[in-house]
Amino acid sequence: MKLTATEHNLYETTDHLNPPHGGQLANQMAVAGRNSELQAASREWPSWDLTPRQLCDLELLLNGGFSPLQGFMSRADYEGVTASMRLKNGLLWPIPVVLDVTDEFAQSIGPGTSVALRDAEGVMLAALHVDEVWKPDRMAEVESVYGTTDAFHPGVEHILKHTNPWYVSGRLEGIQLPVHYDFRSLRLGPAELRAEFVRLGWRRIVAFQTRNPMHRAHQELTLRAAKKVEANLLIHPSVGMTNPGDVEYYVRVRCYQALLSRYPKDTVRLALLPLAMRMGGPREAVWHAIIRKNHGASHFIVGRDHAGPRNAANGKPFYEPYAAQDLLRQHQQELNVSIVPFNTMVYLAERDAYVPEDEIKNGAKVLNISGTELRQRLAGGKEIPTWFTFPDVAHELERSYPPRHRQGLTVFFTGFSGSGKSTIANVLRAKFLEMGGRPVTLLDGDIVRKHLSSELGFSREHRDINIRRIGFVASEITKNGGIAICAPIAPYDSIRKEVRAMIQPYGGFILVHLSTSLEVCESRDRKGLYAKARAGFVKQFTGISDPYESPTDADVVIDTAEMTSQEAAQEILLHLKRYGFIGSNGNGISPSGNGIRH
Repeated sequence: MKLTATEHNLYETTDHLNPPHGGQLANQMAVAGRNSELQAASREWPSWDLTPRQLCDLELLLNGGFSPLQGFMSRADYEGVTASMRLKNGLLWPIPVVLDVTDEFAQSIGPGTSVALRDAEGVMLAALHVDEVWKPDRMAEVESVYGTTDAFHPGVEHILKHTNPWYVSGRLEGIQLPVHYDFRSLRLGPAELRAEFVRLGWRRIVAFQTRNPMHRAHQELTLRAAKKVEANLLIHPSVGMTNPGDVEYYVRVRCYQALLSRYPKDTVRLALLPLAMRMGGPREAVWHAIIRKNHGASHFIVGRDHAGPRNAANGKPFYEPYAAQDLLRQHQQELNVSIVPFNTMVYLAERDAYVPEDEIKNGAKVLNISGTELRQRLAGGKEIPTWFTFPDVAHELERSYPPRHRQGLTVFFTGFSGSGKSTIANVLRAKFLEMGGRPVTLLDGDIVRKHLSSELGFSREHRDINIRRIGFVASEITKNGGIAICAPIAPYDSIRKEVRAMIQPYGGFILVHLSTSLEVCESRDRKGLYAKARAGFVKQFTGISDPYESPTDADVVIDTAEMTSQEAAQEILLHLKRYGFIGSNGNGISPSGNGIRH
């Protein structure tokens, strides 16, 4: 349901829902007839291709989800938010929303410049009329917003390592919202969702934020929350950027849809929020409440460790378990959003029911399955108990994430030239084909250089491009259930880690380090390359005139001076069997079982 600008304003002024933050929904879409003018003028403007996070932020700026913000923050707003959670006008706002750009781009623009903001395909989504370009103190930003400078925190890591050094602000004119081809009936902006609530006759709405699949504990929690405040329920999951390693939103949304029938009829609505989460704990909880207020909610559920990231490197959480509840409780009157706090829900076996953990008596038998245990059960094809989740939700997870012996897999070799990578890779390929069940592709270094990277040289930049290409192809093979065997030299640690991160969300990744010494490899010199490198005829040769960084994160380490290629391949197969990537019957595929990607 898409609203015209007139309908947008009509619903804003006639509904009886909780007013938006600041009094009215911001609407940054260009007035009728202005689009063609902006697009024509943009031919002379610099263009900025939005990052995935910026794309999420722009959508919520344009549709009013970030009301009262009318664009990426000015320096004064940014500094007020980071220091005291207040915009320049004094209104509460806890998280910076900024447009970061590179040094080069910052030097090409200034006050009075107009910039075409484009998506990854080059489609112009908005015009930014620049007012300010400034360089922030990002260390001070993370200290204030996240309460830590520890880069193990994903929000801090993103700011310090992946954010460009300059921020740009100015007036926005939206041309079109980002296009989504999936779950279109569920993608309702604030004005559209408010219109839906008016149509349904809802006035009190309790919103539930989630970035994970919902199981029986979540269903019981949200049901109790709605009953407690006598409100209808809005399930409003974030489907923008979430925490690395989270279940992809396509799967999650299907799980939410499967759960809707478990609620009383006509009391629940599912809508998707294109939010790039910051994992900012207490501050993010306040931010989430503001965003849901803009979508019409009067109440907001906050559970344990709301929007908390993974633990710090020392194993301790970044935030206290109920710090988010405490901070939002301090501001709920000002926000006019009532917090509905909940403790962790646990399963009480004797009552076959979920109850808050603070209601459990000493000695009562409680059951729980952690996220780690759930992943292990799914990876091993083990049954998910019905006391934990509903069968239709379990089926959706099992259908979407096969167990390891049904997953795609990449075996990635690294080692000096002459260490035996190609030979062992060919043995391994033959073994996998003998087992059957999954297609197998060999991406040998020489083959890739001939067919995929023939224009590249051997500088570090070109080596990284070559390995990145191998990683991309392997990730696609793995994503589609095949086996990729990669056998390049891959001398640099950072690009190996990048490839691992590229592939692991889709299946198995096994790094095999052939630790055979340079002396042994040079003594073999089957291709005569070492001799040419020593004589200076071959430049940038790994081990001679170019470095090799031995991995510290290899899953399998093999010295081929001490074993044959057959024995080495068997070592790899034993490792794969141990971790479930080869079925229990010794074949590549077991006859049954489903689960989650490793």
